[in-house]
Amino acid sequence: MTSTPDTRPPGVGFLAALEGVALMVWHVIATPFIRRRRLKWGTVGTETMDPLPGDDLVADPKWSYTLGVGIDAAPEEVWPWIAQIGQARGGFYTYQSLENLVGCKITNTTEVLSEHQHPAVGDGIYLHPKSPPLRIEIADSPTALVLFGSPAEIGDEESWGMSTWQFVLTPTPDGGTRFLTRGRYDHSPDWRSRLAFGPFPIEVLSFVMSRKMMLEIKRLAELAS
Repeated sequence: MTSTPDTRPPGVGFLAALEGVALMVWHVIATPFIRRRRLKWGTVGTETMDPLPGDDLVADPKWSYTLGVGIDAAPEEVWPWIAQIGQARGGFYTYQSLENLVGCKITNTTEVLSEHQHPAVGDGIYLHPKSPPLRIEIADSPTALVLFGSPAEIGDEESWGMSTWQFVLTPTPDGGTRFLTRGRYDHSPDWRSRLAFGPFPIEVLSFVMSRKMMLEIKRLAELAS
């Protein structure tokens, strides 16, 4: 393991949990006014429309988002933090205390964990120890990690609901990185499918958590570079 200069774990404690809850409540209330901007937070130029690895896994999404952040570190220095994402791995760099209130058993690391640096296609990445894992569909170091989700017990994934969670790193001319995350969701008219893959409440939850995750990965990568 290689420690970063700052060992402060992201999202730990009562105040961090309160921050996460407050942000979610605010975003639910503000959705009619900010939804369009929220779905493309941090992106520049044509990034929301540019094709990304894994788009074809949910070819015709009912809804999607693309979020972006610039990082003052090369993709090779950002990738290790993405490679180890997952429950019982490096965590998600978000609101750990809040996630653990619902039984996620997350531990956010501030270290590069050598044992979790080789994600492979077909591996399962868990969000919660009792929920079906997301499946790695693309693992292309140091540029793309793509996770695919659909309930494991549902045989016909395409008709019931599915999603992707895409992490893409692109080098910039100044030696830095553009870090994009994209989610693409499809669902059926069934209420269970709409609840699991529709925009409410997933959109608010995913935005608050993804934004926190991206900013923490930026912080950790820049400190370690």
